Amino acid sequence: MRNSAEKGWFALRSALCAFAALLVSANAANGADLSVASSFFPSGAVTVEPSQGNPPAAALRAGDGKLLGYAFSTFEVSGSVGYAGRPLDIVAAVTPEGIIAGARIVAHEEPILVIGIPKDALAAYVKDFAGFDTRAGGGLKPAAELARGPHAVAGATITSTVIRDAILRSARAVLRSRAAAADASARLDRETLRRSSWQTLLAEGAVQRRLVTRGEAARMLGTQDSEPDKPFIDLWLALATPPPIGESLLGQRIYEGELARIGPDDDLVLIGASGLYSFKGTDWRQTGTFGRIELIQGDKTFRLKAADHTLVEALRAAGAPELREVAVFRLARASGFDSTRPFRLDIDLGKPAAGSGPAVVSLDYRVPERYLIAPPAAPSRAGTQAEPASSQTLWQDIWWARRFDIAVLGVMLVVLAGILVFQDSVTAHGKFYYRLRTGYLLLTLIFLGFIANAQLSVVNVLTFIHALLSGFRWELFLLDPLVFVLWSFVAVSMLFWGRGVFCGWLCPFGTLQELTNQLARRLGIKQIEIPFGLHERLWMIKYVAFVGILAVSLRSILGAFQLAEVEPFKTAITMKFMREWPFVIYAGLLLLAGLFVERFYCRYLCPLGAALAIPARMRMFEWLKRYRECGSECHVCARRCTVQAIHPLGEINPNECIYCLKCQANYFDRDICLHLKKRAQRRQPVPPAGPADETGGRP
Repeated sequence: MRNSAEKGWFALRSALCAFAALLVSANAANGADLSVASSFFPSGAVTVEPSQGNPPAAALRAGDGKLLGYAFSTFEVSGSVGYAGRPLDIVAAVTPEGIIAGARIVAHEEPILVIGIPKDALAAYVKDFAGFDTRAGGGLKPAAELARGPHAVAGATITSTVIRDAILRSARAVLRSRAAAADASARLDRETLRRSSWQTLLAEGAVQRRLVTRGEAARMLGTQDSEPDKPFIDLWLALATPPPIGESLLGQRIYEGELARIGPDDDLVLIGASGLYSFKGTDWRQTGTFGRIELIQGDKTFRLKAADHTLVEALRAAGAPELREVAVFRLARASGFDSTRPFRLDIDLGKPAAGSGPAVVSLDYRVPERYLIAPPAAPSRAGTQAEPASSQTLWQDIWWARRFDIAVLGVMLVVLAGILVFQDSVTAHGKFYYRLRTGYLLLTLIFLGFIANAQLSVVNVLTFIHALLSGFRWELFLLDPLVFVLWSFVAVSMLFWGRGVFCGWLCPFGTLQELTNQLARRLGIKQIEIPFGLHERLWMIKYVAFVGILAVSLRSILGAFQLAEVEPFKTAITMKFMREWPFVIYAGLLLLAGLFVERFYCRYLCPLGAALAIPARMRMFEWLKRYRECGSECHVCARRCTVQAIHPLGEINPNECIYCLKCQANYFDRDICLHLKKRAQRRQPVPPAGPADETGGRP
């Protein structure tokens, strides 16, 4: 019987995977129509040539044959996908000068955009990229370029960032590939994005070193030194233009700042040193030129200017040494410097004694081959899809931009973990527990909900399931750091405490219901008590809703997103009731019902709660304490339970419990708990017998 069940499950899983693969391949087969790019150029007729090359793009020409630009599909160029893990395709055009001529979104399945965001707002956001200079400043990370380009769509910040990244990265990839094909020479790889450790950079030759001891310097200067083995100057040199080198050494903020100050073909050179001697000296403050160092390439000498350098406090690569001084220098392409060719750094150690030769030390450098892109041998056949651009840096940008929100959430989760682990000590002090819980719920509602928009949804569950079926990529889930951290904590907490930790403490809409119900009780609104038999049968609604949404998603993810509107989270929390009136009325009715039945939506309608309850049955521990009188002699906890998760016989249903710990506060309350009252009565001393009792037995 067990083998038959396993075979059946395996067959079902295989069928689901095959079905998902079929859907993905069907979507991929429908290439974007690049002819829409002709509308981006208002002057005269525009001819759209067939798409070709790698990455694929179509040349756009005027009636006289003049090249106007290149049209491309972001999905074909960079494999762009949205936050939901589904294809996100935008047709855009870029001029040879690097200016976005226009953009239009042609395909997406983003849940926040399918329902909730007006189509006009999305179209206007994408259209506003027209005129954006993709080459200005050479910045590679649009997520941090908040001062440039169109503002994000309100309520869809993450998706807006993904759209922005797809357009700019694809445009830059097309421009660089066409420029490289035009000059047919090797070029510096300015697109590859990754982080490298100090040891990795050393091993591949991206960082070069020249150690000059005090004895060696003394011989060159014609002097004597009592400690010849100690370093006179320990010199380091690196070409910091390629992102894996520059970002690893400088850190994200400094690297982006330096890119913003140079042109698309200019370069960054990093020089660092430790030891007795300074490669900078002090004269540069008056002269404006560093007299001790210069770069040599062929027959050209490049003097480094003070105006073109930035002081760096420390190297950021993992394992990097602490250096006395570090600086990054900006070299313009117009100066003749070619970063693809070898060059050297000469440093003057000082004025030598009479009769000694020049005291100059050289450090040779050549950028490793892995940072050079060879010219294409021949144009690729039309329709060849380029290797998808990595989204690693995009999610890193987003995490850095939201680092303060992440820090606040981290503190919240640490505090919550402490409450759960030491729940006996917390709930033993009733007033402290209730104040702590109310304060935590307010923080969840205001910060997680209204400020950070970190409301988990059944859409996240669907995205995860479909990612498992069609190719799992961590980068998709890392795009929203708060949601990722929350889901990680919820996944761990389900193993120890069940699904109630999220529902009872971390769900903004759940806290909104609970807080409004508390206010209603204070105002004297009478609560409706639902008979447990009916209450138990109403539980099924949310499980049916979740299974239905999941089943529909296997056929149409857009249809599933529409059904997911049974969740009022988007209306009440993400969009703060700024939606069409039917959605607002629906969310308002749920909150109104919650005034009379505490957490009405959580009890009967929430598909996310149902989705969490299924895997939460694997929890390993039972932390909630009960007395033998619970359910037989005493029903206080059952009557006061927030979601009526306690059976009249005293058993707690873990699938419905939201782990609010109110029953545990009752467990330690001597004025409420029947068991503690009986124990206190038994411990009262028996009153001593009176004189009549002592003699009453005698005649």
